Amino acid sequence: MSKKFDKTFFYLILLLVAIGLVFIADISTPQALNYFNDKFYFVKQQVVWACIGIVAMLIISSIHYSFWKKIAVPFFAAAVLLLIAVLIPELSLKALGARRWISIGNINFQPSEVIKLALALYLAKVADSKITRPLAFFIPLAIVSGLIMLQPDLGTTLIVGAIGVVQIFTSGIALIPFFGWLSSGVISVIALIMISPYRRDRIMTFFQLSSDPLGKEYHIRQILLALGSGGLFGLGIGQSRQKYLFLPEASTDSIFAAIAEEIGFIGSFVLITLFAFFVFKAFKIASNAPDQFSKILAIGIATWIGGQIILNLSSMTALSPLTGIPLPFFSYGGTSLLMILASCGILLNISKYATKKITSRR
Repeated sequence: MSKKFDKTFFYLILLLVAIGLVFIADISTPQALNYFNDKFYFVKQQVVWACIGIVAMLIISSIHYSFWKKIAVPFFAAAVLLLIAVLIPELSLKALGARRWISIGNINFQPSEVIKLALALYLAKVADSKITRPLAFFIPLAIVSGLIMLQPDLGTTLIVGAIGVVQIFTSGIALIPFFGWLSSGVISVIALIMISPYRRDRIMTFFQLSSDPLGKEYHIRQILLALGSGGLFGLGIGQSRQKYLFLPEASTDSIFAAIAEEIGFIGSFVLITLFAFFVFKAFKIASNAPDQFSKILAIGIATWIGGQIILNLSSMTALSPLTGIPLPFFSYGGTSLLMILASCGILLNISKYATKKITSRR
């Protein structure tokens, strides 16, 4: 057994955080000036959260992963209560037509970011307890997904669903009930999309990009303009034109489009390679995990962060409809960055106890 965490993975995390802060400082300047008359407002906030997150990651990396099994149930219950609280107008903040934030003084945080880790912990504990009843897995997943859809937040619902489905599948439950429940979930999500005019418009815009360039299609058109303007080598760091309030959510969900405009295809390819290496390392830690709990937990965390990367990049390149999901390490948002770094701390701790696979030769 190794007593030192995976240093390559650790340095990769720090590199992604550092690059993310550089681009937040760059891309968010016009928006920060427009809203707060301080061009460094967003990056100052993000640096504080990054420092807190890195400290949390280092502390958590020294805590044995079995600790999280002990608190998985109360942590999950607390996170569900926060999801309920965010639906209460007196306790929450409404923005862009959604209630996703709880506001305490000057601090706003998203309970939906906390529930991702809480769900991964809970399902890992259920899997470790050798429970094979599908309801023990799918009922908590359905409750969480339903509460997030009420905010409403389809993108986070898809990520939470991915976490649950992958963890449940790898936990070893029978395939027939698994696919039965999975089919029910897919049908429910499709139904919720079709009964919501806002979500339905996004789906139709994805398949029919020609009818409303200044309305429903404006966001995706500005994204494509940013990607096209970048060309092979990009316009140069700091030279994005779309960040000057043309591209909606330029410092949050759409930050990759503005980054691609500045660093071009080659720079974007390097960035995507870093993300792919991160996801590979996370799943490698899961494959070498010493027991069932740590394996299922690591799979859940890797699916969460990897799923967000894939969903964000696919929507930024018009390979999937826009879903409003942040790009890990890069999009502005303190709760998201803090929870991702805390979860990376758990992965680092699991990597200390990696078991090497031994293959026999004849």
